[in-house]
Amino acid sequence: MTAVLPVAVDVEEASARISDWLIATPVLECDALNRRANCRVLVKAECLQHSGSFKIRGALNRLLSLSHAERKAGVVAFSSGNHAQGVAMAAQWLGVPATIVMPKDAPKVKQFNTRTLGAEIVLYDRYREDRERIAAEIAEQRGAAMAPAFDHPDIVAGQGTVGLELVQYARNRRLGLDGLFVPCGGGGLVAGAGLITKSFFPDCHIYAIEPEAYNDTALSLARGSRQMIVGHPRTTCDALMTPTPGAITFAINRELLHAALSVTDAQAAHAMAFAARHLKVVLEPSGAVALAAVLAGAAADYDCAALILSGANVDLEIYLSALNDFPDP
Repeated sequence: MTAVLPVAVDVEEASARISDWLIATPVLECDALNRRANCRVLVKAECLQHSGSFKIRGALNRLLSLSHAERKAGVVAFSSGNHAQGVAMAAQWLGVPATIVMPKDAPKVKQFNTRTLGAEIVLYDRYREDRERIAAEIAEQRGAAMAPAFDHPDIVAGQGTVGLELVQYARNRRLGLDGLFVPCGGGGLVAGAGLITKSFFPDCHIYAIEPEAYNDTALSLARGSRQMIVGHPRTTCDALMTPTPGAITFAINRELLHAALSVTDAQAAHAMAFAARHLKVVLEPSGAVALAAVLAGAAADYDCAALILSGANVDLEIYLSALNDFPDP
């Protein structure tokens, strides 16, 4: 890394490091979406990535940045599921022992996939226990490296490669980008994607999209310092239930973001149904929030905007419920 805080060149270096391992996911365009959004919209379908989300990018970049001795000692991560699967898959590819601290109520499909990929899972109660403390204790006991879900330069740079592919698509078609809408939990994806997007399109407005129950980035931007969501509000957007932005990610995002917007669980479900009908892709609620914001009119003032569909790991009952609730999205 070139600095404590990653910069655009770190994203480019991460791309060179990990691109041969990953899917260059497609950028979709859809007339129905353009009409609803009143804007041309480029849709980066990262839901089609290995492990079903963008998280493999940061996880792989982190593991490839470790020394041989560090890889041999293993890695420890904490995650509700998508980062868990990304770390587990990267660890399997590289032969690295992986231990993942996951909440007991994480979606079954995410727990199953993480175990299937060979990682050891340590379950905890998200409402009573501190996952970071648990993970840190395990890492100390085993001499293992930490692979944080978002708050690490290697992770941010790896996640940013989603944005690099997106801006390359736009430039190859001689398109400008006026706005970029990115799902936001801890802020790693929007920080990395925003850094690289701004390096190509300096005037592009970058938006973090959060579930309304976890609008900690919006609160933090408004107050100028990292804010904490009190209690444990419920949301179907399980991958975005981060109560406070990361220190590294907020240091980037407070300078980078035009705004942080919130969507409801119902809007996320509607976006899931819209994606199934019109884009022909499966989304989890967290993966659909940027699409939900654009469907609600957030990009209407722009000529050309982009959004990221960040994940597809959804339990069947939640997915079917969204389709049933919005049969004509």
